[in-house]
Amino acid sequence: MSRQIMQLSSGLPFFKGAVAVSVAALLAFAPGTIQANAAVLGPQADKCADDHGPAVLVEIAGLKKRSGSLRIQSYGGDPSRFFEKGAWLERIDVPVPAAGSVSVCVPVPKPGTYAISVRHDMNGNGKSDMSDGGGMSGNPEISLFDLMFKKKPPAREVVFTVGDHVRTITVTMNYVQGGAFRPIKQASR
Repeated sequence: MSRQIMQLSSGLPFFKGAVAVSVAALLAFAPGTIQANAAVLGPQADKCADDHGPAVLVEIAGLKKRSGSLRIQSYGGDPSRFFEKGAWLERIDVPVPAAGSVSVCVPVPKPGTYAISVRHDMNGNGKSDMSDGGGMSGNPEISLFDLMFKKKPPAREVVFTVGDHVRTITVTMNYVQGGAFRPIKQASR
């Protein structure tokens, strides 16, 4: 059987190329991988280089538009204070890159339990608008009512642990769509 496939594929160079491209595309966007040409963003990006933790590499998926800025905040300590105003440990603001994967390095003070929030200020005005997006570690479902009444998700849905190394997490962005706050169907890359 494999000999027949080899004979068939040797006569179809396009087929072999298409398979190679497909495999490369799958590997490039697999969770926990960084594209070779993608730069890690943030003022302390070197903390994630060569696994110089403790730090969190936050991979941001599902951006609605390639404009504005991203604000990434880390929280640690008492989970009941996660996401409270001013309770963040580290706040990093970066412009949204025009293309490629979006990975931001967030250093943490020591191994422990943490949570991350991400806000996409799509128009870059520094204010929270209805067009802005957001997400959290663990990617909990958030309703419009949760947003309006500032209801936080349970800690068990957003916490993760960081050891002495770099921990990679993926945060999927959510945007207001009709009567819901959810990931968009066609995310830009």
